[in-house]
Amino acid sequence: MAEKNVIEQTREVLKNNHLRITAQRHIILAYLASHITHPTVEMIKSDLNRKLPNLGSATIYNTLNTFVDHGIVIEIQNGDGSTHYDYFEHHHYHAICDNCGKITDIAFTDFVNIENKLQQQAETLSGYKISSNSISVHGLCPECQAKLSK
Repeated sequence: MAEKNVIEQTREVLKNNHLRITAQRHIILAYLASHITHPTVEMIKSDLNRKLPNLGSATIYNTLNTFVDHGIVIEIQNGDGSTHYDYFEHHHYHAICDNCGKITDIAFTDFVNIENKLQQQAETLSGYKISSNSISVHGLCPECQAKLSK
């Protein structure tokens, strides 16, 4: 995604969610939209330090919590207990390596239909009104498989 498109897209996402467009919100969302690395708060702070040297961890946490509350970003817990964040423009699920903690996006054409069916079934079986879901699978990434087979 070209940087200009990311800037325009993220500005539009903030507007559509009725969020005030602050420099911090915009740069954090643009960062997440342009990185598929599922960063932690520490990674975001380190990477954005050049653009916003006074950007504190509390501001990043608060901004991410706002994004999570609006369904723009999701939190992912990996095997080492750290929290990672993912811009959730296109619905997908995650494969998480139980050895190294790597998180990989998994998307396929019919995922949204399967996700909707799962949510409807969960509502039927539980009586809950489901507001969100998160699907992940765990295993060993190809790199860890290769290391373990040596």
